[in-house]
Amino acid sequence: MRARVLFAVALMCAPPAEARVKKIVIEKKVSPAFDGRTFGTAGQYETLTGKAYGELDPADPHNANITDIKLALRGRSGKVEYVATFQLVKPIDMSRSSRLLWHDVPNRGGRITLGAERNDGDIGLSSGWQGDAAGRTAPAADNDYVVVPIARNADGSLISGQILGRILNASGPASQPMYVSGNPVPYRPASLDTMKATLTTHASESIDGRIGETATIPSSEWAWARCSAVRPFPGAPDPTQICLKNGFDPKLLYQVVFTAQDPPVLGIGFAAFRDLSSFFRTATADDDGTANPVAGQVSWVNVRGVSQSGNFVRALLQLGFTQDEANRKVYDGAWPIIAGRRISMNSRWAMPDGVLKLYEPGSEGPQWWAPWPDTLRGLPESGILDRCTATRTCPKIFEHFGAAEVWGLKLSPEWVGTSGDKDIPLPPNVRRYYVASTQHGGGRGGFSTELLAPPSCPSTGYGQGTFAANPMPQAQTVNALRFHFRNWVMHDVAPPDSRWPRISDGTLVDATKEAMGFPTIPGIPPTAPTGLINPMIDYDFGPGFNKVDASGVPTLVPPVVTHVVPMKVARVNADGNEMGGVPVVLLEAPLGTYLGWNITIAGFHQGQICNYAGGMIPFARTRAERTASGDPRLSLEERYGSHEGYVRAVEQGAAKAVAEGFLLKADADALVRQAIAGDVLKP
Repeated sequence: MRARVLFAVALMCAPPAEARVKKIVIEKKVSPAFDGRTFGTAGQYETLTGKAYGELDPADPHNANITDIKLALRGRSGKVEYVATFQLVKPIDMSRSSRLLWHDVPNRGGRITLGAERNDGDIGLSSGWQGDAAGRTAPAADNDYVVVPIARNADGSLISGQILGRILNASGPASQPMYVSGNPVPYRPASLDTMKATLTTHASESIDGRIGETATIPSSEWAWARCSAVRPFPGAPDPTQICLKNGFDPKLLYQVVFTAQDPPVLGIGFAAFRDLSSFFRTATADDDGTANPVAGQVSWVNVRGVSQSGNFVRALLQLGFTQDEANRKVYDGAWPIIAGRRISMNSRWAMPDGVLKLYEPGSEGPQWWAPWPDTLRGLPESGILDRCTATRTCPKIFEHFGAAEVWGLKLSPEWVGTSGDKDIPLPPNVRRYYVASTQHGGGRGGFSTELLAPPSCPSTGYGQGTFAANPMPQAQTVNALRFHFRNWVMHDVAPPDSRWPRISDGTLVDATKEAMGFPTIPGIPPTAPTGLINPMIDYDFGPGFNKVDASGVPTLVPPVVTHVVPMKVARVNADGNEMGGVPVVLLEAPLGTYLGWNITIAGFHQGQICNYAGGMIPFARTRAERTASGDPRLSLEERYGSHEGYVRAVEQGAAKAVAEGFLLKADADALVRQAIAGDVLKP
C-alpha cells in the first residue's frame, strides 16, 4: 500500500508522452551557493534541486532486462512511469565551465554535492536510483531517491513472495526491527498473523555459511508488534518490529521468513539514472519547454559511486545501461570507488542495502570486466562489459580499492575469477589501482603515534572491533587519480599503469598466515589472519533467478549454499604491511602494521572478522620495548633514529609517490608539513 500511494502521488504532475525524461521541475535554486565563494577560474556556483518525471517503454530492448518491467503498473501514457529527484551543481557563468559533468550516485539516500571538482569548473549531478523507500532512502527534502511502480500479475492479481529478515546482538524485552546493513528491511508482512511466518534462532554461524543449533519459536510466543518493559508482549501491532514473549537473547541470531506483497520494480532505478544523465547531456528542454540548465554545455559525462554506490555503477555497466533509448552513448567515464562487486537490485524483492553478509546476494555472475570462464559455478564465460562492448558504448573506467574490500567484501574473484589460479587480464579501457593496507575508504591519515579508538563493525548491531582503527589514508591518492581520470576522459592522456597484487608476480596469495608471510605480533591471535577472510558464497536462489545478471525471481528463502569460493589476499612484508599497491606516504614511512581487517571483540560474531573494518598494531618506540614484548618488528627508533629521521622518510616516500604519478605536488608538500608538526619520536 505504501508503495502504491507514493507512486500515485509522485506521478500526479507527469505528462503523457513517449519514453524518456519528459518533464523536469526545479523546486529550489540557490545562486550563488556555497556562501558566495569563488572556485578557481570557474567563479561562483549555484545549485538547482528538483524532480524529473520519466517514462519507459517495457518493449524497448534498452529496458527489457529490468525484472518485472512488463508487470509494472502503467501510467496514463501506457508507459511505465517513474519520478527521480536530482541536484545540479554548476558554475553560474557556464562559459567558465570545463564541460565535464560528474553524475554521482548517492549512497543509501542522501545527496552528493560536488567538492574539489568545483576548482576545475566541473558540473555535478546527483540523482535518485534507490526506490525501496526504507530508512535513509525514504523520500525527504535533502534526499535523492526514485519513486517506482509496483508489479502485478498480468491478470491484475497481487504478487506475493517470501522475505528474509535477521536480528542479531539484541537483548531484553524491547521489540526489534530487522535491518539490512544500516537501513530497515524495506518489505512488510502481508499479514500480522505469526502463524503465516517462521521465526527461528541460530546459536552460531560460521563465516562460510555453516549454521549451528537452530530452534523455532512458537507463533504464540512472538508478535509483529512494538513492545518494551513498560508495554510488554504482545505490545502494539507494528509490521516493522518483532516482539518476543520472553525477550531477546544476545547469544542468538533471530531469523524470520514472512510473506510480503506488491514488489516495487527496483531495477527501474538503473534506467532512471541513465535517463537523467542523457537528459542533461543532450536535451535542450523538456516537453513543457522548461530549459535544460546545462543545455549544449556538457561534452563529457562521468558516472561515479563510492562503496555501495560504486557497486551500483558496476551493475549499471553490466546490465547495459550505458546506451539510452535513442541508441546514444551515455557515459564517457565510469569510476566505481572501493567497490568490487555488483549491487543486487534487479531482482524481485531485492534489498539494495545488502553488503554480502550471510544470505545476501551481490556476488552472482561475473565480477570481472572481460569475458572469463566460471567453471566452478557452472556459469557461461562472460564479463561485466559484454553488453556495452556489443553496443560500442563502454566508457573509460577507473577503479581503486583497499585491503578491506579484499578481506571483508569478497573482492579477489574480480582479479582471478572463481577458480583463483590465474590473473584476469584487464581490457584497454580499464585502469585498476590498489591502495594497500587501507580500511574501507581509507583512514584519517596524519603522522601521530596516538592510536585511534577501535572501530564499530559496519552494519547495524554487528559489533565492535578489537584493534585500533586504521589511519592509512586514501584521500591524497584519490586526488591524484581524479587528476589522471579527468585527463584521460577529456584529453585522452594515458594515466599511470594499473597496479594491484597479482598471482604472476607473487604478490597475491592464499588467505593464510603462512602464505602471506604474516608475522607473529603480540596482541594478535597466533593463527590470525587465517580463517578471518569473508569468502564469496554461491547460493541457489531457485530456478527463476538468473545467476549471471543477478536478476529474476528468487524463490528459495533463505537460499541454499552451493559453493564457497576461496579468496586470495595481498602478500605482506616483514612488518605485516601489504605489497603490490600504489605508493602511499604513510605506508612508505609506517608507524605500525596497517590491517584491512579487524576482529569482532564480543557478541554473536565474536572472534570473526569485524565485517569490513580495518585495524592497526603500532610499532614499539624502542628496541627494549619491542624485545620485552617479543615483537619481531623493528621499533620506531631502530627505523628512523629521531624525529628528523622520520621526516626524511616521509619526504622520500612523498617524492616516490609524486614521481610515479600517485601524489600531487601540493599534497606532497602538505604531508611533509604534517610530518614536521607530528609527534613521531619527538622528545
